[in-house]
Amino acid sequence: MTMHRSGAVSVDAMIDDLRTLVEVESPSRHFDALTASAKAVAGVIESRLGGHAVLVESEAGPHVHWSAGGDSTVLILGHHDTVFPLGTLERRPFAVKDGYATGPGVFDMLGGLVQAVHGVALLDDRSGVEILVTCDEEVGSGSSRALIEERALACGAVLVCEGAAEGGALKTGRKGCGTFEVTVTGLASHAGLEPEAGVNALIEASHQVLALAALGRPGIGTTVTPTVASAGTLNNVVPAEATIAVDVRVETADEQERVESAFATLAPHLDGAKISVQGAIGRPPMPESASAELFAVAKRLLPGLEGKAVGGGSDGNFTAALGVPTLDGLGAVGGGAHADHEYLVIDAMAERANLVAGLVQALRNA
Repeated sequence: MTMHRSGAVSVDAMIDDLRTLVEVESPSRHFDALTASAKAVAGVIESRLGGHAVLVESEAGPHVHWSAGGDSTVLILGHHDTVFPLGTLERRPFAVKDGYATGPGVFDMLGGLVQAVHGVALLDDRSGVEILVTCDEEVGSGSSRALIEERALACGAVLVCEGAAEGGALKTGRKGCGTFEVTVTGLASHAGLEPEAGVNALIEASHQVLALAALGRPGIGTTVTPTVASAGTLNNVVPAEATIAVDVRVETADEQERVESAFATLAPHLDGAKISVQGAIGRPPMPESASAELFAVAKRLLPGLEGKAVGGGSDGNFTAALGVPTLDGLGAVGGGAHADHEYLVIDAMAERANLVAGLVQALRNA
């Protein structure tokens, strides 16, 4: 498979661009910070690829969309928001040492964005390539999902530049995931004088926690995990309200339907208690069948490359659910996503940029 390249990728240039992006902090839901970050992303894209990167305004902040023109063939998908609050950079500045780059967002997923841009820059003919970098992936992609789905359908293939799986493997499947909040309403009373006059929301919530945990079927990839709970006001008052947050992951649409139905039909155990539920499995499962064809191409380009199905979700879940061939984990090799020890392996940057270039070329030639 021959690529028509305009030159070799420069790791030093990629590190320079990565520094530029990391040093513009971009916490989700911080509109001003995301606006500055979007402008920085657009600047990197335009400086390396030419053309004009459009800032697509939304209630969450600006998404960045660049198109090389011509018949749309491949969508390179990523996000520029991070989970780290403003001020993280001062405590944990961008650094390059001993073969690693560190700093907030290097692995998830600013490194992948930089590698993808430099990969596309290797191609003399970039027609048919689109790049979409959204600003709200870390908080569910509420403002970007429609745009992601529109461009994925228009292009017909999606390369997601999220960080690689362990050992540099591509992400060939992802679980569907979502968060539910269960609210229990009881009735307050004096805990010492007349506890029987109340309806104890904490006791009801305890019943519900056990029932919810029992919905999991780890053997087929379904996890239902109560994560955060709160109840009560004072130690001498029967709690009138309790809330439970629940993380849900599923591998199949059938399991998504089963679990969502179970949440919708939760029933109280205590007389007088009431239950309400908010939430859903917002990202549908990404089956491995969605990536099979593209993964086969990637393995031809980079023999020995492995693929793994993972528990976390990405915007690739949305595109795969539409039936659009989607390959994920094409971004940085490293680890520590969402953690202080987040890192990127510098020696893998050129190989990953070349892999993106090869996949784009293969899709354009198909």
